[in-house]
Amino acid sequence: MSGTRPAAGGLKSCATNAPPNADRQPAPAHDRLEDQLPVPPIEFIDLKTQRERVRARVEAGWGRVLDHGQYIMGPEVRDLEGRLAKFTGAAEVVSCSNGTDALWVPLLALGIGPGDAVFLPSWTFTATAEVVCLVGASPVFVDVDQDTMNLSPRSLAAAIRLIRQEGRLTPRLVIPVDLFGLPADYEAINAIARAEGLKVLADAAQSFGAAQGNRRVGVLADVTATSFYPSKPLGCWGDGGAMFTDDAELAEVLRSVRIHGRGGHGKYDNVRVGSNTRLDTLQAVVLIEKLAIFDDELAERQRIAGRYAAGLGRSVSVPAVPPGSSSSWALYTIRTRRRDELKRGLAERGIRTEIFYPRPLHMQAPYRDYPIAPGGLPVTEELMGEVLSLPMHPYLTEAQSEYICRAVRAAVA
Repeated sequence: MSGTRPAAGGLKSCATNAPPNADRQPAPAHDRLEDQLPVPPIEFIDLKTQRERVRARVEAGWGRVLDHGQYIMGPEVRDLEGRLAKFTGAAEVVSCSNGTDALWVPLLALGIGPGDAVFLPSWTFTATAEVVCLVGASPVFVDVDQDTMNLSPRSLAAAIRLIRQEGRLTPRLVIPVDLFGLPADYEAINAIARAEGLKVLADAAQSFGAAQGNRRVGVLADVTATSFYPSKPLGCWGDGGAMFTDDAELAEVLRSVRIHGRGGHGKYDNVRVGSNTRLDTLQAVVLIEKLAIFDDELAERQRIAGRYAAGLGRSVSVPAVPPGSSSSWALYTIRTRRRDELKRGLAERGIRTEIFYPRPLHMQAPYRDYPIAPGGLPVTEELMGEVLSLPMHPYLTEAQSEYICRAVRAAVA
């Protein structure tokens, strides 16, 4: 792993201009944990409070589903797709049964298969790469940007050049991952893809609700996939996902693949090989009610992110959003070379944290033999020893976030 990490604007280094060993200075008296009021253990994500907020409306909606009995592809599914289209500005929305299928179905619809190269970061959850392997294509792992931790356009361009020079694979697709809620650099990525004749599939499993410029996630790439897993910014009470595009012809193929490759002449008219990946009507009801409070929850996430940024001081490196972008703050991920020590210290103080991700994909058994960008993935390999995600959800109180900030400062002091 790389032994140094430069500070830069996208990821704010709170230790910039600090004296040597600044993060080992004694904590000021007012930051000592013994000066703080005791608080109960702080969970990483609080789904219970949100559930109680929407429970009555969801149960009423479920009652309507029980009355009409259309449990698969009922009217609430179409209603949800229309609401999602209005929210994002996407011309076409196609719901599906989970976020992995939201990535997989577009690959089938675009005809990605054996001999094709798909460029994606290694710094992601396995679903991003496994769908590429499942259609018989080859993932090509690209490094991420030091500041944003999203796919690096420079590494992407170098990887495409390498694959073309080798001549074994045909470059077909780029899958940027909007890590932790922040959209990737779509302006640069789309420009590279257009110049090379590639399509762009956005993995927005963590970024639904975020924006770049005046455009929301869902319209930043040729096609966008998101997840409605319960812990996501917009989550249901089970599995769910959706695909977004402005390409009407592609949307029709996505709908066909979603239901066994169905054609236009009924259930037994099959025009392609497809799958069964429909969103349940009951989950659509949950998402309709959660979407109704989603803007409010996004605003709360932003306020909490602001409290963290202000309260963590110079103790760790905190994320910052590039100008013109917004984050959905699916996760609030800090960086420190004393990560493991910090994680233990927070656990002792009743604060649950998570590491996303302990090992990048190119270092794991299923993916070790696939190509990587020229020069390797040094930033990716550096991140795995430094990142730590703090509790983040719309119902984290000001007192809790202040306690977390003080605990972080105390743990690294």
